[in-house]
Amino acid sequence: MSEKHRCGWCKGDALYEAYHDNEWGVPVYDDAILFEFLILETFQAGLSWITILRKRDNFRVAFDNFDYKKIADYEQDKIDLLLQDSGIIRNKLKVKAAVSNAQAFIEIQKEFGSFSSYIWQFVDGTPIKNAFKSYKDTPANTPLSDAVSKDLKKRGFKFVGSTVIYAHMQATGMINDHEVDCFRYNEV
Repeated sequence: MSEKHRCGWCKGDALYEAYHDNEWGVPVYDDAILFEFLILETFQAGLSWITILRKRDNFRVAFDNFDYKKIADYEQDKIDLLLQDSGIIRNKLKVKAAVSNAQAFIEIQKEFGSFSSYIWQFVDGTPIKNAFKSYKDTPANTPLSDAVSKDLKKRGFKFVGSTVIYAHMQATGMINDHEVDCFRYNEV
């Protein structure tokens, strides 16, 4: 039996391959999962995604299973605890951004009914299906990710530059950037 063809970026690491095979590029409409990906992407800024994946379980524990309602209420003592937690990325600005992003996330829910309704409106509710032969051909950002980033920043979000947002859109299936020969390309 031949091995399935996967996107080149994940090959050779079991954790990466499992993430690729089961999560990456699958359309996500659940606010809790969208928030988790958003927080993880903001912590990833400037780092590799595998670094974040390896710390994901630690992030879940440290950030109350990504409960945005709890995170929105974090006070300085909780922030201080997080900054001493070696299981996560201990960047003061990113930790504080997680709190303010949770607060902004809730505001979007109040305005749009859900974060999902808000974010998916940028693609008219339908994933964009690109056709790249190699992951090396995928852009780091696009005019669409520029627009989403700009709107999120206007709403008070931090660490949501265009590259972070493009990665978020890929991860949550708003954009299908699986390589055309990847077994997941047509599945998602």
